[in-house]
Amino acid sequence: MAKKRKAISCRRGMQGVTLCISTAMVLILLGMVVFSVLLARNLSNHMKENLTMSVMLKDYVTVNQGHLLCRDLYHKPWSHHIDYISKEQAQREQIKELGSDPSEFLGFNPFPATLEIWLNANYANRDSLRIISKELRKDARISDVAYMEDLVDQVNYNLSRISIILLVLAILLTCVSFSLISNTVRLSVYARRFLIHTMKLVGASWGFIRRPFLYHAMGVGIIAALIAIAVLGGCFYGLYVMQPGILTVINWVELTITGVAVFLFGLLITALCAWLAVNRFLRMTAGELYKI
Repeated sequence: MAKKRKAISCRRGMQGVTLCISTAMVLILLGMVVFSVLLARNLSNHMKENLTMSVMLKDYVTVNQGHLLCRDLYHKPWSHHIDYISKEQAQREQIKELGSDPSEFLGFNPFPATLEIWLNANYANRDSLRIISKELRKDARISDVAYMEDLVDQVNYNLSRISIILLVLAILLTCVSFSLISNTVRLSVYARRFLIHTMKLVGASWGFIRRPFLYHAMGVGIIAALIAIAVLGGCFYGLYVMQPGILTVINWVELTITGVAVFLFGLLITALCAWLAVNRFLRMTAGELYKI
């Protein structure tokens, strides 16, 4: 009898380990999708904020006036960063690129002082750029405004396609994750379906019967989530070692969101699956239990 109880206990322990591992693997996949979505969002903002608008100043604008204009524009909601390029600096850069000095045969410096404006990501689109450009041209100190409208449209189009693909992938993987975890938890409850029926026969309430299964499933979910978070953390550290520049588009906020999402999903999905599985067997009669 003792050997039989030991065998049953060992079998249930293996079922728990199997349930933890299978759930952890699903949570790792889900965490990777959440991390990819957050990374894609930050990468999208990073790319948009690297799109620049060039503002050419009139010849009479002095260096001090140019810096004052930079200060005024920096407080605009669409401004992320501004660089002031003086006429002399522009001349030096062009000489370096062209290998010759146009002022030698023109007799004057043909390059205007310029402001390079990096926009906030929310304003890096065709309509906002047109409104900003129209607003800037009203300033008497500004002679012209230039930006690559086609490039902005192409970047936004490609980023929107990537976002849609990642969203669809996240939804599909969430459904698959729910299905896999549900089947795993259901098999665990299935092995004790007759115990559930026996407890019903002695008058135990559904809540009393359901409670230990929910606690067990939630415990498995927590352990699986911690395993998944540890694996994902190790993967991110490996990615950081190979590509330290990853920190420019991802930070601890996104990592925390990913960890919390994995933990909550592991906790809630296992509890929900156990609740549904136990309720299913609670509704069955003895005859129905023998037929499944």
